[in-house]
Amino acid sequence: MQPPTTERQHAYLLLRLFTGLDFFMHGFARIFTGSHLGGFAESMARSMATTPLPARLLLATGYAIPCVELFLGTLLLLGLWTRAALMLAFLLMFVLLFGVTLKQDWTTAGTQLVYAAVLFALLYLREGQDRSWRALVRGA
Repeated sequence: MQPPTTERQHAYLLLRLFTGLDFFMHGFARIFTGSHLGGFAESMARSMATTPLPARLLLATGYAIPCVELFLGTLLLLGLWTRAALMLAFLLMFVLLFGVTLKQDWTTAGTQLVYAAVLFALLYLREGQDRSWRALVRGA
């Protein structure tokens, strides 16, 4: 891997921030706007009703997903525990991909593969590019 440059560090930071904002806003919107968390969970459970997954599991997952998205987005935006946040995001995407492929929603599955590629890039390029808040403040 090439040594970090300011441009690479800024590019990494921007990709992490954009990804964090995306996850954060997914969670925020699903929890605090529209039909709120309960409405999102029920809607998701209804949309997955054609799959062999139990209705209670679908409903519980519908409540959990926005909370996890909000949490991951916050960590990525703040640059806290980035590696752990990215690994948890991979786990979330695995769960989501499992569900939509079981439902045979191939368009959404393709979108989730794009998310997986961005998460892969963030994890793979993290070392040497992801600077701590202390380093950013010092200008190091």
